This record gives sequence, C-alpha cells and structure tokens, in this order.
Amino acid sequence: MDETRQRQETGGEDAEERDSRQQQIVDMGSATIKTEKGTIHTLTIVGQIEGHQILPPTSKSTKYEHVMPLLASVEESDEVDGLLILLNTVGGDIEAGLAISELISSMRKPTVSLVLGGGHSIGVPLAVSAKVSFIAPSAAMTIHPVRLSGTVIGVSQTFNYFERIQDRIITFVTRNSRVKREDFTKLMLQTGELAADIGSVIYGEQAVQLGLIDRIGGLADALECLHGCASFEEAAAGKTMCHSIYLFITIDRL
Repeated sequence: MDETRQRQETGGEDAEERDSRQQQIVDMGSATIKTEKGTIHTLTIVGQIEGHQILPPTSKSTKYEHVMPLLASVEESDEVDGLLILLNTVGGDIEAGLAISELISSMRKPTVSLVLGGGHSIGVPLAVSAKVSFIAPSAAMTIHPVRLSGTVIGVSQTFNYFERIQDRIITFVTRNSRVKREDFTKLMLQTGELAADIGSVIYGEQAVQLGLIDRIGGLADALECLHGCASFEEAAAGKTMCHSIYLFITIDRL
C-alpha cells in the first residue's frame, strides 16, 4: 500500500517536472538538460532582440528582460554545469544585445554558442560572447554599420554618437574573438555587396578563417565541447581546455 502510494507520488512529481520543463521552453525558449555527463542549460536567441520598445505581436523576438535574470540564475546555480546558446537572430536593439553579450562574456561557467541559420547585426557580438563559438556551414552573419530608426538630427554630434556606438561593438567583438580590428571594420564599411546597405555577409567557413568564430560545427560538436569544459576553475580562468584545443585546430587549418 505504502509502495503504491510512493510510486504514485513519485509519478506525480515526474509529471510536474516534465510539465515545468515544457512550460519553460514555451515561455522562455530555454531548457535544462540533465544527463550523466552533467547539466546543461540551453538558451535560444531567435528573431529580433527586443529592447526598450515592444515589438509587434507578429514579430518573433527575444526579450532582454527575460534573458538577463535567466543568465544570472544559471551562473549562480549549483545544479547547472554550463550554458549552450543557440543563435538564429536578425539582430535588433543594440544596447539590449550588448547587455546580454556582456553578461555572457563575464560568466565563469563554461559557455558555448552555436550560430544556426543566421547571427546577423547585433547577433555577431552575441555569437562571440561565449568562451567557445561554433557556426553551422550554411549559417550566415551580416556585419554592417550602426542604424538608427526614428528622428535623426543632422548635426556633427549625431555622427560622433554613431561612431562611439560603433566603436563599442567593434571593441567588444575584437576583444572576444580573434578577428583583427581592421578586418572587421573593413567588412562593416564595405560597399557593393549588399543591395541596399553598407556592409558584408559572411558564411560559416569564412567566419572561422577570419577568426570571428572559433570552429565549424553543429549541435553534437557544441555539446561535446561543453561537456569537455566541466571544470569550473578552468572556466573561471577565462580559457577552457576545449577552447584551447579548438583554437589550435583552427590555426592549423589557416
């Protein structure tokens, strides 16, 4: 009798836990995966990065007010061993994107990003913010100058402000990847490639050759790397073992 009751209670708890995980995926686009290898929290960044302005309900978006506390909880959690960021974004609000990028780059726990489909515009800093970055062979990344929607005052101070914002993005990207500042700036200001804009579109292999992304790979590669970065102390030092291995592989390929 007691055993039957215990099984029913345990089954009820398992069902509640499954429902909770499903609701987490629906609400936040994230999930916590527990295996014998460790516990990985998966965060998806898709659509547009929503900032201070609420996007129309027809737009798929990632809300920074959801992501930021989630990152803090992952960093402080004793149960989570690492963070996997899945990216397929068209870009969005600059400051919201940079805020999320800075949070990820400052985490001590192992972090791995995987660009799928596209990591465009402010998605570039998000992609390089992880300790190790992967990109699918067919994925694309658009690099272009800063844009501003709304009223623009045509004075020199406005253009100086644009340059300062642009410099923040370039500095972050070059600090968190191996791409050279002059190469990244050249791609950002290139003409003749985009039909109605200034900038460049680069694809998987080219992103790795430039040093913007660490390695070509898919989901299995990203998870394998993350499970290999299980040491909290190594991650705190800023460079994990798997990052060093993949870095050497990439250099050899160049």
